[in-house]
Amino acid sequence: MASSGSQVGARPVARLIDEFAKLPGIGPKTASRLAFHVLRTPRDEATALAEAILEVKERIRLCSVCFNITESDPCSICSDPGRDKAICVVEEPLDVVALERTGQFRGRYHVLHGAVSPIDGIGPEKLKIQELLRRIPTEQPNEVIIATNLDIPGEATANYLHHLLVPLGVNVTRPASGLPVGGDLEYADEVTLGRALAGRRAL
Repeated sequence: MASSGSQVGARPVARLIDEFAKLPGIGPKTASRLAFHVLRTPRDEATALAEAILEVKERIRLCSVCFNITESDPCSICSDPGRDKAICVVEEPLDVVALERTGQFRGRYHVLHGAVSPIDGIGPEKLKIQELLRRIPTEQPNEVIIATNLDIPGEATANYLHHLLVPLGVNVTRPASGLPVGGDLEYADEVTLGRALAGRRAL
């Protein structure tokens, strides 16, 4: 494969294009547009972008309890004594943001960092499932809401968790209808997501 440097004529720009192209959802054309946007932008704006990226890498970590992203450990949600005892299990940190926007859930979260998907080589051992199971005896939640996405990997993960949690005497529920099948939580609007949470059903 020819190097992108031969196409743009400047190695630093080619390197920037290559780095942008590694981002999810970014193809070669979009990577090139982003790189040339950075090239044209004032130096202080480009510096601010670079500093923001470095700050995220230096200051953001995973909460040792729920595995959401945080600056402090445990995170502000896990350390809030006013939170309910329920645990809402989600696939990604963005799902926590979406659910918090609804104002319908006042419990704590557990972020799996993915979903079971054998076709993609993702088995249960690659997710934060054992960490969830270890929380049950200590926190004794009155409910575990499995809010994984309504696609095949999300449903497979929900079923897998259900079989693990029920023997522990946990009340396991799933968000109700209102969410589109195959949709991701992070893209659902607040009203739809709030109604799905409010009308959740037992698994």
